[in-house]
Amino acid sequence: MLWQNRRTFIWVMVVYALLSGLLVGLASQDTYTTLSDTLKSTSGDLFQGNWGEIGKASLLFVSTVTGSLSSAPTEAQQIYGGLIGLLTWLTTVWLLRAIKAGQKPRFREGLYNAGAPIVSTAAVALALIVQLVPAALAVIAFSAAMSTELLSGGVIAMTFTIVALLLITLSLYWITSTLIALTVVTLPGMYPLQALKTAGDLIIGRRLRILLRWAWMALTVVVVWTLIMVPIILLDTWVKSLLPAISWLPVIPLALLLMSSLTVVFVAAYVYLLYRRVVEDDAAPA
Repeated sequence: MLWQNRRTFIWVMVVYALLSGLLVGLASQDTYTTLSDTLKSTSGDLFQGNWGEIGKASLLFVSTVTGSLSSAPTEAQQIYGGLIGLLTWLTTVWLLRAIKAGQKPRFREGLYNAGAPIVSTAAVALALIVQLVPAALAVIAFSAAMSTELLSGGVIAMTFTIVALLLITLSLYWITSTLIALTVVTLPGMYPLQALKTAGDLIIGRRLRILLRWAWMALTVVVVWTLIMVPIILLDTWVKSLLPAISWLPVIPLALLLMSSLTVVFVAAYVYLLYRRVVEDDAAPA
């Protein structure tokens, strides 16, 4: 769907990237350069040959996507980032709904018309964040326990692991329908609580299958990021080693920004098309 209407959605990604770059900012090129130089100087004989270069690029990739290049965003940057993400989500869903209805919408139409349900969408997004709190607590507690000897005992470790898995399962159970609700709430006249209830009714008997679709979506995003960013890092390192004068060019921060915009559009399209598939599915729930 995105490829067939690529001209429209390229505009969505470009405008999202421009707004994010201007209002939220880019990752730090100086930090990336320092990180790359530190890795080269401390790796010693660990990375040798072509596979060694791929290994270094992979470590740099992990560092970049985990936020090592960016300082903590200010409150204003967080607000701007959230609003831009919501508008990109709403614009993508609006355009896809028009395309599925047989229309040929322009990006400008989606940008001007998609923002009406932004408050209700923000409310559902807030509910999604709250539902992720149990999983976040489990991860934080597990990380803290790993740094101590709390998990050294058999019974304690088993109990702690079971509780952490239950918390993560609870979050997954909740967000399975809430992701659908992010699309349902964009319907005209739809309220947040009504959207959450409608999404819950839609996935009755289908929760596990839809959860597997979310896992596939996440895996797709990880694989695409890896296949695109690692070669870019390798190429950037090679070119700048030949031409040190251009080492200031923020190639990696710009690539991160474009990949982030692509991810938001892809996830919004994936969720919306899965929602349409569920609505149109005549098969009985499992």
